[in-house]
Amino acid sequence: MKFKHFSVLLKETIDGLAVRPGGLYADGTLGGGGHTLEILSRSDSVRVIGIDRDAEAIAAAKERLAAFSGQVTFVNDNFMNISAILDSLGVEKLDGMLLDLGVSSYQIDNAERGFSYMQDAPLDMRMDKNGGKTAYDVINGYEEERLTDIFYRYGEEKWSKRIARFIAEHRGKKPFETTFELADIVRAAIPQGARKDVSHPEKRVFQAVRIEVNGELEILKNAICDIVASLKSGGRLAVITFHSLEDRIVKQTFAELAKGCTCPPDFPVCVCGKKPEIKIITRKPVLPSPSEIEENSRSKSAKLRIAEKI
Repeated sequence: MKFKHFSVLLKETIDGLAVRPGGLYADGTLGGGGHTLEILSRSDSVRVIGIDRDAEAIAAAKERLAAFSGQVTFVNDNFMNISAILDSLGVEKLDGMLLDLGVSSYQIDNAERGFSYMQDAPLDMRMDKNGGKTAYDVINGYEEERLTDIFYRYGEEKWSKRIARFIAEHRGKKPFETTFELADIVRAAIPQGARKDVSHPEKRVFQAVRIEVNGELEILKNAICDIVASLKSGGRLAVITFHSLEDRIVKQTFAELAKGCTCPPDFPVCVCGKKPEIKIITRKPVLPSPSEIEENSRSKSAKLRIAEKI
């Protein structure tokens, strides 16, 4: 199927990057190339390093951005490795970088990737299909207590313990193979009264499993710190999140990097010597407009936060 991805908060994100002619930017989640295309449209002298862990996304972006091939360097890797990526390219500092932490429409809609609870497919959910654990490994291999913890922490699912118990009972008879098998058990585990006003009660569990499979939250704080360290003074980082856990990490990490001194309040003078590394451009997150949400319902939970390197 054709790779497609709606670039959420497109204008707001690229405006927030304050793209400079001759600047070098990194798109850490290249996807279909929509944000990168907008960066390139701002100046014919700008260059972009397009990074994605999904080889299919890289292939699709190369096709879409063929007219700008001389201005884009494509890297099939994880943005968490930004320091090593820049070293390998001989790049010292960036003028800006963006992260769109959403799952692409292609990944969701492509049944064989196993991200969606609305299409039957093998339990996979890997953003990088070249290795690593799958959703099958998590659902069939993790102990019941660990599943409970994942569903609660990553999915904020209040029925996590009951769902994990139902999963453990089911896999004791036969392992889970497909997304529909998992979705059916999750729905069965949630009491009917709690399901009546929720169109897709399995959504939170699928989110939690996807986060666990791809290590999405584990890498985020350190990646933000590494990206900030890779920016020139005045360079900006724009991050789009899609659920509260991601947004909380971005907000707290930005706050820590903007704070500077960590000495106790009763110290008469600073002895730690820590200086603020960034200033926060968006005191409140930028949200999609009603018209964008109408055009792309998947954008409704998006939040954009932007910081500038001091």
